[in-house]
Amino acid sequence: MTYETVTYEEKGAVATVTLNRPKARNAFNRALERDLLDAFQTVSEARHIRAVVVTGAGRSFCAGADLKAFDEVPEGADPTMSKGEKVYHLITTAYGPLTKLLMTMPKPVIGAINGAAAGAGCSLALACDLRIMADDAFLLQAFSSIGLVPDAGSTWLLARQLGYSRAYQVAIEAERLDAERCLAWGLTNKVTTADTLLDDAQAWASQLAERPAQAIALTKQAMQTALTASVDEMIELEAQFQKQCSESADHAEGIAAFIEKRAPRFNSI
Repeated sequence: MTYETVTYEEKGAVATVTLNRPKARNAFNRALERDLLDAFQTVSEARHIRAVVVTGAGRSFCAGADLKAFDEVPEGADPTMSKGEKVYHLITTAYGPLTKLLMTMPKPVIGAINGAAAGAGCSLALACDLRIMADDAFLLQAFSSIGLVPDAGSTWLLARQLGYSRAYQVAIEAERLDAERCLAWGLTNKVTTADTLLDDAQAWASQLAERPAQAIALTKQAMQTALTASVDEMIELEAQFQKQCSESADHAEGIAAFIEKRAPRFNSI
């Protein structure tokens, strides 16, 4: 696949999607929003892809919104719309769908965070299922510094990952969260060197790609549902998913591998 602002690479069952506006620190503009939506939708539906890495070209993961984009009239929209209406349109038609695509994609998504992940770029990082950060990377909720509130799903993601008080503090103080603090607070799973970040992320993704795809996908769906469901609802959902998995070829292979004392070979997609 060829895009104006995104590079796409496949290695075996792992896809790497790279934001590629390095001169603008990979800030979102209309082209990047469009390209990412298409790339994420494509990789979500690609049956041969079993794990995804998202990263940024150059020195930053994503610096957030290109503020010039706030003044652009969305394609097909009313040219007389106010700035606030443009921002509303941007969040509901681009940033929001990007966040939801990552969260609902039926395969694990690893964010390889290099440099700054700020504003909507921080939301993009938090929407990944797993994160590995370079030791010089940081997350930043910069919105309050320019008189805005967190968007692109940041309030939902932060509140659930940090709890109310700490999430509110992070949002209103607009302080950089370095990799070590993100690790301590559970905002990243791993920290590595900047030089090995992408290799380490892709190696991790390759390991996950060898896991049983159906079980991984249903576990992701269950965990997302558990954020808002009751325990009774989750027990029922777990039972339904377990019934489905227990009748799969992957389950049979896992049992056979255990009995035969060998590594399993999961092939179901």
